[in-house]
Amino acid sequence: MSWFFLIMGVLAEALSHVALKATDGFSLSKPLPAALVVTGHLAAFLFLGQAMKGMPVGVVHALWAGLAIVTVSFISTFVYRQHLDAMVWAGMIFVAVGVVMINFSQGHAH
Repeated sequence: MSWFFLIMGVLAEALSHVALKATDGFSLSKPLPAALVVTGHLAAFLFLGQAMKGMPVGVVHALWAGLAIVTVSFISTFVYRQHLDAMVWAGMIFVAVGVVMINFSQGHAH
């Protein structure tokens, strides 16, 4: 169940960060994106708190950060047509490999 909450936290955080660009500097003239940012961040922390019930804090944070970076970059490619060069995507592959390594590690079991 911890993995479910972790993935939900990543999705909430990623969508929140993608919406942050639409706030135009978090101005009050864009209330819907601003509400999505605040709601997404709150949801992310609630989900991460649940994930930490079954996984160590450091592992949850590392996985959350790594997966969120890749997810935000991927979503932004479609939503904002932001095209990242091959070097950036190579870096994303390193992040993904790190996430897989953490997942397969035996050091994060209770």
